[in-house]
Amino acid sequence: MHAKARIHADPVLEFDRFDCLPDSLVLLILNKLEDVRSLGRCSAVSKRFSGLVPLVHDVCVKIDRVVTVDGDSDAALNLSSPKPQNILSQLLKLVLFAITKPFHDMGGNPNGAGRPLFPQLSQHSPAQVLRSFSHVRNLRVELPSGDVGVEEGVLLKWRAEYGSTLQNCVILGGTLVSRKAAGGVHEPPPDDSGTMPESFYTNGGLKLRVVWTISCLIAASTRHYLLRSIVDEHPTLRSLVLADADGQGALRMGAEQLRDFREHKPSASACSNRTQVPACNIKLRYAPCLELPGGLALQGATLLVIKPAGDGSGGGGGHGGRKEAEAFVSGAFDGPLRFAVKALMKRRTYLLEMNGF
Repeated sequence: MHAKARIHADPVLEFDRFDCLPDSLVLLILNKLEDVRSLGRCSAVSKRFSGLVPLVHDVCVKIDRVVTVDGDSDAALNLSSPKPQNILSQLLKLVLFAITKPFHDMGGNPNGAGRPLFPQLSQHSPAQVLRSFSHVRNLRVELPSGDVGVEEGVLLKWRAEYGSTLQNCVILGGTLVSRKAAGGVHEPPPDDSGTMPESFYTNGGLKLRVVWTISCLIAASTRHYLLRSIVDEHPTLRSLVLADADGQGALRMGAEQLRDFREHKPSASACSNRTQVPACNIKLRYAPCLELPGGLALQGATLLVIKPAGDGSGGGGGHGGRKEAEAFVSGAFDGPLRFAVKALMKRRTYLLEMNGF
């Protein structure tokens, strides 16, 4: 009978080859993760990771529930619950809980100190979470739902650019139906004058569009207000997006807008829970029905392009500023919605004015 051979661990094989990777390459991998929960879990892997995670450049904070200021997690809202209709009035009364759990639960860190990796994250707010990151350049924050309540079947999307105040905003709205339900109405030819039907004024169509405009501007200015501490505490930021899981609205700030935000502090509105919306010029374009790719149609299709009053690119200003504004509008949406914007841009333009509020 042959003697059983003993298996011994090869010391060479025990060497972790991941340790051979330079920090720059590990950071590149961590930047691909982006999600703040995943980064929090990575921080607990090793002492090396706990030192590298705060140095990542790209971070995405997805908020799936919120709790009241007293910290009652039983009252938390989540995406499976009915959509709150008064979310605008609640945003500043709520603090965020779920995004911090990976960090908050790390009681034993690789350093052996027996304390949380990020002890300052006790208030569960996005600003507190982000204080653990010192080199953030590209940040995306995603709210659990859109801010503006709409009836079933109504499509309402908005995109806004902000510096210290509103710079550009585009709103696309209408009722999304199948082409069969639309009764075979086809998009008008390009040479159609696009005159607004009389029914648009008499059946409340114009009033509804004004409500959409005000609601979206309030939503954008509220989000802008919520970003103050984040922008102030992260001078390395180059890109910032505050969107929502429904894809309804997105506020964007690039490097130039962030610089303007820091140099000229935003003015708060009288209600103090959002920044002030300046007086605006609005270009409205309308089509009774637009055919979209994929067998869909958009009834009462409306495009609203909003610029602050007195801005050179909003009217007869410089050609360069006008081209930038047009580029923002044409690139605001993707897929079938981009097709709708392109079609509506060919329609007749109606000019509206709105006072600041």
